[in-house]
Amino acid sequence: MFSLQDLSRREWLRVGGLSAAGLSLASTIPQVSASPSPPHGKAKACIFVFLGGGPPQHETWDPKPDAPVGIRGEFKPISSSLPGLNVGELMPQTAKIAHKVCVLRAVSTNDNAHSASGYWVLTGLPHTPMNQESSKPGPPNDAPSLAAIVRHLRKDAGRIPASVILPEHIRNNPNNPWPGQFGGWLGRSADPWLLTCEPNSPRFSVPELSLPGDIAPLRFDDRRALLEQVNRHLGEQDRSPYGAVQRQALDLLRTSGTRKAFELDEEPAAVRDRYGRGKFGQSLLLARRLVEAGVTMVQVNWPREKGDENSGNPLWDTHQKNAERLKTVLMPQMDQAYPALLDDLDQRGMLDSTLVVWIGEFGRTPKINGAGGRDHWGHVFSAALCGGGIRGGQVIGASDKIGGHPKDGKVEPHDIHATVLHCLGYGSETELRDVEGRVIPAMRGSVIREAV
Repeated sequence: MFSLQDLSRREWLRVGGLSAAGLSLASTIPQVSASPSPPHGKAKACIFVFLGGGPPQHETWDPKPDAPVGIRGEFKPISSSLPGLNVGELMPQTAKIAHKVCVLRAVSTNDNAHSASGYWVLTGLPHTPMNQESSKPGPPNDAPSLAAIVRHLRKDAGRIPASVILPEHIRNNPNNPWPGQFGGWLGRSADPWLLTCEPNSPRFSVPELSLPGDIAPLRFDDRRALLEQVNRHLGEQDRSPYGAVQRQALDLLRTSGTRKAFELDEEPAAVRDRYGRGKFGQSLLLARRLVEAGVTMVQVNWPREKGDENSGNPLWDTHQKNAERLKTVLMPQMDQAYPALLDDLDQRGMLDSTLVVWIGEFGRTPKINGAGGRDHWGHVFSAALCGGGIRGGQVIGASDKIGGHPKDGKVEPHDIHATVLHCLGYGSETELRDVEGRVIPAMRGSVIREAV
């Protein structure tokens, strides 16, 4: 004989059919935040496009045609819709919408490790220590991500969370997630919802938001009753991170209206084609639909491709054959999906109220290495802001003649965070409270005044 008290939560969820194969959301959906009412800023939402691996500044926003060939690379600059701004030749579609964008050409972390520099970009705080790769999440690198801060500050919109990350977490090889993607010292209630999904699949659905086909409504109700029975037998302290989460998740599953944001098949085929049918393009389209549904912050991470785990060039980490990978894999997807998102938002009257951030964890070395690649470079790289209160049609900052260090207008990740929060309506006096009640400033940097 055994009793409820003899079973762990994991076992009870499995017995009740609420495991990953059934209805479990606890591993990916945090507790509902009890946060203050949202302010009314110019931007109602933010789509944070994170190009993991480190896109090269030379072939994107900051070409150096006058530098030696071993620095400038094989691609030529092209003119854009913004007079005076040239971009890499692999960005012809992005060049057409450049007049809408504010380009930052002197972003810097001075950190050349993926997860360490990425920690600063995601949280607004430098990693401890700098230039250290593959640190595990947790102290001393336990700051909340920007997406977590937004969720902490804003209430979840009805049955939709304030912050969502898709289509997967950022990780190094092997499967170890970076620090700085979670609620950190704000607690689990600030964790953005992670939606691990394949929005480009022919029959796309989000597993966490779908009822398995073998579950009839009555059986589903029975499982909900089982969940309530389990939670009644758990101690109050142990239950707190889970009960509200699962009730919200189950309510969401039962409410068809809140699932419509994930029904990409409702989009005309021409719209889906416009974004590109790959995982990145369809993730940006899904992000637009989530913003329409009331999500405040959607972070879209560049997804890993098949074979990336054993590749010397996963994601944008082009240590080998930089030009070939940019031309055949990376830039075609980016140059189709990113301008499609901006144009789509604009045509729907959403761009003025939706801030779009384009950024990676760092850039690439000025000098092309012996394998034809570019290595890690956090000393200077480019980012782009658009919509949501940003003054487009300008370039802020400049790198030196080889794209190796800031020349003027240097900004750091915490300045970008401050600018995003400013656009969302938060002032420099905004404070956060950690799980122990300590008061911490929400902004560590300065708003980029030229951009707003």
